[in-house]
Amino acid sequence: MQQLDWSNLAFKYRKTNAAIISRYAGGEWSAPAAVREFELPFNLYAGVFHYANSCFEGLKAFRGVDGKVRLFRPDENAARLRRSAAHLDMAAPPESLFLEMCLQCVRENIDFLPPYGFNASMYIRPVLIGVNPQLGIASSDEVLFAVLGSPVGTYSGAAGLSTGTAVLSRNYDRAAPNGTGSYKIAANYATSLHPYNLAHKQGYRELLFLDPATKTHIDEFGSSNFLAIKGNSYVTPLSDSVLPSITNKSLQQVAADFGMKVEKRPVPLEELAEMDEVNACGTAVVITPIGSLDDKPTLESAEITRTYRFGDPAKCGPVSEKLYRRIRGIQDGTEEDIHNWCVEL
Repeated sequence: MQQLDWSNLAFKYRKTNAAIISRYAGGEWSAPAAVREFELPFNLYAGVFHYANSCFEGLKAFRGVDGKVRLFRPDENAARLRRSAAHLDMAAPPESLFLEMCLQCVRENIDFLPPYGFNASMYIRPVLIGVNPQLGIASSDEVLFAVLGSPVGTYSGAAGLSTGTAVLSRNYDRAAPNGTGSYKIAANYATSLHPYNLAHKQGYRELLFLDPATKTHIDEFGSSNFLAIKGNSYVTPLSDSVLPSITNKSLQQVAADFGMKVEKRPVPLEELAEMDEVNACGTAVVITPIGSLDDKPTLESAEITRTYRFGDPAKCGPVSEKLYRRIRGIQDGTEEDIHNWCVEL
């Protein structure tokens, strides 16, 4: 194994020792198996290639201050994968198999699990894909479930709590009303690639989507949920087209633990002007503080009609940092896990 610079991992693919796979066919799951080669043969008529019969998850394993290895809330990921698979009418692994394969993946790749103290972790990617050959539009009745792991730093190479800028997406939608936005399926991410690329080329770190029906309420960022601090309230959108983020759910509980009021409700766009702190939140980085957000007629336009600023644009807000520190402390074993969120290896 090549010696890794744990302090400079960024968030990118690295091949590790093994992936763990199980196949579903004829109503049964095969025993999990470790594979050393990641290039697996698939029939070119497999549903995943034609109709995006695929869903996935993302979670992390951490090496704690006490040397223990912890997975953060894998039961929630297992449940969300089953929900996504049900929307695609595909078989999904039971929670016991999901957890078994995640733990096996960490064990097989333990040399790639970063030491404590580098703000790094092992990102675990469970993915479920339809593999039986088909030509007609149909759900897959044979699927492959694979669990992969890779050592990562923080998303986009940014240090934890590093602030960024964002822009509104007025002329692109991430998901349609009553569509697939609240499910973690592959097709959802394909729709955001082009607008995300436009935003990144203009120097923005994040892209904030509005509700697709009226464009009057906040939905979510392209890769993560929206959360804001308003006085003593934790505010996050209630929308059927928003992915139910496990990180957001955890942060809401921590906010409540701190005595904050948690408001999960429709958030009008104009309320941005009243927000003290704004963040994108998700597995990759827990929170990404947003220092400012531009509103433009279209994403391609050079004209900025309004800029919203949140606190000190150069640093994370104090309440958001407090929430972040508690979550990271639970993951690293420096804070008591009072809700029993972590599963130890």
